[in-house]
Amino acid sequence: MRLTKHAHACVTVTEGDRTLLLDPGTFTPNAARLLAEASAVLVTHEHFDHFDEAALADQLARRPDLTVYGPSGVRDKLGDQGGRVVVVRAGDRLEVAGFDVAVHGERHALIHPDIPLVDNVGYLIEGRLFHPGDSYAVPDASIETLLLPTSGPWTKFGEAADFVRAVRPARVIQVHELMLSELGQNSARMLLGEKGLTGLPLEILPAGESTAV
Repeated sequence: MRLTKHAHACVTVTEGDRTLLLDPGTFTPNAARLLAEASAVLVTHEHFDHFDEAALADQLARRPDLTVYGPSGVRDKLGDQGGRVVVVRAGDRLEVAGFDVAVHGERHALIHPDIPLVDNVGYLIEGRLFHPGDSYAVPDASIETLLLPTSGPWTKFGEAADFVRAVRPARVIQVHELMLSELGQNSARMLLGEKGLTGLPLEILPAGESTAV
C-alpha cells in the first residue's frame, strides 16, 4: 500500500489499481484531477481546505461510479446523490474500494468558542494508516503510521506532541502544513521529532511524493 502526499491535508492511498482519495480541498490545486482518478473519496469534515464542494459535485455528476464518504455536513452540502454520498460516524467499519476503513472521532478541534464546531471523523485504513482530519482526538486503535496536522488556526505544537505520545505510532508523517513556511516546517520537525518532544522522527513528505505504508 502506498501513500502519496498532496497539498495540505490531501493524500491518496493506492493498492494495485485501487485509489482512495482523502480530503481533496480547495488548497489542493490538482484536486479535480485527483478526483477523476479516485476509486472513492473519504472526507474528514466540511471545511473548504479539506472539502472542495464544487469539484466534488462536478465529479459526482460526471461519474456515476463515484462514492463519497464523510460526516453529515458533507451530505448536507452535496446532497444524497442517489446514495452515493454516504454519512459515516465514529464506530463505523466499511469496505471502501476494497480497503478496510474504520471511522474514529466525532468533532473538529476547538478554534474559538465563537466559531461553531463541526463534525470531524478520522479514518484508519487497513488497520495501519490514520488520517485524523482536524482533531487531536486519540483513536481507540493501534496505529502504525500517523498523519500529523502541524498548522492551522486550531493547532498547537504542545497538543500535537501529546497526541503523538498518546497514539504511540511507529511512524509520523506531517500533513496540514500549508500555513507553515519551510522554516516553520523544520521548526515543527525539531520540536516534535525524534530529538524533541515525541522521540519519533517527523517526516516531511513533499507534495507529489509517495512512500510505502
